[in-house]
Amino acid sequence: MTKSHTHEKTLETAGESIENASNVLIMIHGRGGTAKDILSLASQLEVQDYALLAPQANNNTWYHYSFMAPPEHNNPWLSSAIEIIENTVDEVHNQGIPYMNIYFLGFSQGACLTLEFASRNAKRYGGIVAFTGGLIGDKIYSENYKGDFKGTPVFIGTGDHDSHVPLERVDETALILEKMGAKVTKKVYPDKPHSISLEEIELANALIFNS
Repeated sequence: MTKSHTHEKTLETAGESIENASNVLIMIHGRGGTAKDILSLASQLEVQDYALLAPQANNNTWYHYSFMAPPEHNNPWLSSAIEIIENTVDEVHNQGIPYMNIYFLGFSQGACLTLEFASRNAKRYGGIVAFTGGLIGDKIYSENYKGDFKGTPVFIGTGDHDSHVPLERVDETALILEKMGAKVTKKVYPDKPHSISLEEIELANALIFNS
């Protein structure tokens, strides 16, 4: 049996149904993680009345190489992953949820994907949380980024010496999002392990979900 070269769209859901929710949070898991793992984080977030959606990557990996690799090395997996997020957003919007009531959260590989998708499709979203991530590629491909965030609040938390995500790329990412109209809060933690800290969760609640 040959392995598929693209992701199949599989969504795990939690929280309210979209029909009963005024806000939707799309949660993107990291490499080796699962949709159920990232959904479990919602118990610590102020999203009790949200519909929660989490796509699942084939083989628990959205793309195979570092996010700092040339994008063509990570395709077709990378393009397929972005397309799944795009399709999910379209479906939510088509069910009557305004873009400004759609929120995003990702960790690590999922944070990179979240930032990449949002920057390619910038508009006024409810908010974006990126736990350790940056825009994808061996360099910044500014020509890919279009639209205006129109004040969308963005929180990016990272470590100063993260083994997977260089701080320089996080800094570049924050600047690009700001130029595209996002209201970015970047928090750099000394010697933070590659994980999500309680302080990051508290800041995400304060800046994004309780704003």
